[in-house]
Amino acid sequence: MADSIYKKLLDVQTELKAPKSQFNKFGGYTYRSCEDVLEGLKPLLKQVKATVILTDEIKLVGDRYYIEATCKFIDIETGEVLENKSLAREDENKKGMDLAQVTGSCSSYARKYALNGMFCIDDVKDADATNKHGKEDNSKSHSQVETSARKLSDKQLSRLYAIANKAGADKDLVKQQVMKKFNKEVKDLTKPEYDLVCNGYEKAAEKTA
Repeated sequence: MADSIYKKLLDVQTELKAPKSQFNKFGGYTYRSCEDVLEGLKPLLKQVKATVILTDEIKLVGDRYYIEATCKFIDIETGEVLENKSLAREDENKKGMDLAQVTGSCSSYARKYALNGMFCIDDVKDADATNKHGKEDNSKSHSQVETSARKLSDKQLSRLYAIANKAGADKDLVKQQVMKKFNKEVKDLTKPEYDLVCNGYEKAAEKTA
């Protein structure tokens, strides 16, 4: 009797090794790319007789476009499928990149985190998604760079509270709503989550105007 798709997924999750082989010289940290994860997956997928397919879809959320990546884990013996999705949005103007490169970078990021969710890879400490490309002080320690990369700036927080205020929500209410929706503090929101919250309050403000 063939193993269930869940048993196969468990086998891959427990055996997968995806070392952080990439190095960001500006931030001074190592990280793993989507390609690193896929290279580690290929031999394991062959062993359990399964395959992975990655696809992208452009999603319009409010007035902003996101790449939604879908990771499908397919049992080739039974045809059963498990899937996991991830959203990502890059800066609209990224220095040194044309529009196609920005989209490609966003796709790779979304795909990596779709893979991470499927195969239980913890990238919380990775700072590649919020790389400052040399704008950070290189004398900072690795942990300091990661911490500053993950936190929203005071300017971003002020913008969020100002938008919310126009929609009739004070700072305390914003904190309560963010905690209820994302189970985290406002300052700990990711950039996509931050954009979603701002967009929601902007639309609410338009309705009350």
